[in-house]
Amino acid sequence: MDLVRHLECFVAVAEQSHFGRAAARLGIAQPPLSQRIQRLERELGVRLFERTSRQVTITEAGTLLLAEARELLARSEAFMATARRIRDGETGLLRAALLPDLAGETVAAVLADFPRRHAGLELELHELSTAQQLARFASQDLDVGVIHHPCDVTGLELGPVLRRELGVLLPHGAAAAALDEVPLASLTGYDLILFPRTSAPALYDDLLTTCARNGFTPAAVRHGQGASFVRGLVLSAGAVAFGPYDTQPADVRDPGADTGPGVVWRPLAGAPLAWRHSVAWPKGRGDAAVGAFADAATQALRTTAGARAEVPSQPLHLRPASEYWL
Repeated sequence: MDLVRHLECFVAVAEQSHFGRAAARLGIAQPPLSQRIQRLERELGVRLFERTSRQVTITEAGTLLLAEARELLARSEAFMATARRIRDGETGLLRAALLPDLAGETVAAVLADFPRRHAGLELELHELSTAQQLARFASQDLDVGVIHHPCDVTGLELGPVLRRELGVLLPHGAAAAALDEVPLASLTGYDLILFPRTSAPALYDDLLTTCARNGFTPAAVRHGQGASFVRGLVLSAGAVAFGPYDTQPADVRDPGADTGPGVVWRPLAGAPLAWRHSVAWPKGRGDAAVGAFADAATQALRTTAGARAEVPSQPLHLRPASEYWL
């Protein structure tokens, strides 16, 4: 028995005190309405109405049950409305991820902007590398995230690809630190500090390939991600690291600073290196909530990280070691 539908019939008859008017209100014929009331009475084991040829009168048992019937119908409607909002991405939980190398200002901007774009939704935000995000997309444990390119985007939909140009972090006393822009070839002899390859294999390979093509083959590759750890290696190990402008402290990135914390950031001549980002989500699962997060993250990257649209805007194609524009 469809309890909700039968309760709707019960409430309609109780409020109209007439089977014909109740049937018209419900948009059904009178005989099916009478049958539903009779079946409900059998299921409940009580008589809900006294019927005569001229009138319908609710019984004492019916009166006692009427308030609860109305409450159940209201709760049922609220339940269905919530289900519709979840289906349409208007409420519920959104599992999202941002990359570890984004600046705190970018993370804060996403968290501030998303609720304005999509109120009533709980955002579960994680800090995950590209490889970790791809794994969670595959296991259906992540709804949307900001990823690095190049990577294998099979089965994903992408927002706009944005570019953040990289500069170099090097010792304050290095000869290249005196330059306004540093050619990659001038870094010869230095070790290079990179993120672990497992966190973004294609990006790792692509970055080293671009360095080699521009005359810089590191003496050795060291791995590190934390800002303090990387800075320590730059200061003491004859190493350099790449990073975007927005993640550097003011005293490190200020080209006019004569003194500072021992390391400086300089742009690279010709801007050969860049992080390329986009918001990604599984194909066919881009609801309103995913769209709101994609818009918030894209806007945050533009305004706080200086990211700009990659040109030309063409599909990405993965090659065995790297991904390039074709």
